[in-house]
Amino acid sequence: MRLLLLIAIITTTLSVNSQNTKNDMKDKNNIQKTEEQLKQKLSPEEYDVMRNCGTEPPFTGKYYKHNEKGTYNCAACGAELFSSDTKYDSGSGWPSFYNAIDKKAIKEVMDNSFGMQRIEIKCANCDSHLGHVFPDGPKPAGLRYCVNSISLDFDSDSLRKGE
Repeated sequence: MRLLLLIAIITTTLSVNSQNTKNDMKDKNNIQKTEEQLKQKLSPEEYDVMRNCGTEPPFTGKYYKHNEKGTYNCAACGAELFSSDTKYDSGSGWPSFYNAIDKKAIKEVMDNSFGMQRIEIKCANCDSHLGHVFPDGPKPAGLRYCVNSISLDFDSDSLRKGE
């Protein structure tokens, strides 16, 4: 009987501690905006791509042929997603990266739309649609994060260094 009571206490304590940790992380790292706030912050085109999983036309995005050194961030929440060090020209018409700054910053979701099976990528912080990831990128990672420019903002390394 004591053993069952002890197991129940330990299980409850672990569950509560786990939930508190999740809540603390959400409060500190996952500041959520409401859909109304996002509609006010984003242009109609940005909102369509980032919240309705739209796609900008290929070869038209502001970061497609962008070669400046710096960090690409989520346009909705500012989370750091990709470094210019991992950007490359995939020929796809969209900015492509072979790795994320932190894999935890990108959420992967199975996408079976349009009769295709792909992996959608979203900002893990605000759940905004970024694009898709494919297993045909260059080494070392072999991945191609194909991202809509409209889903990104850019912080230049020269601005960070005060140049």
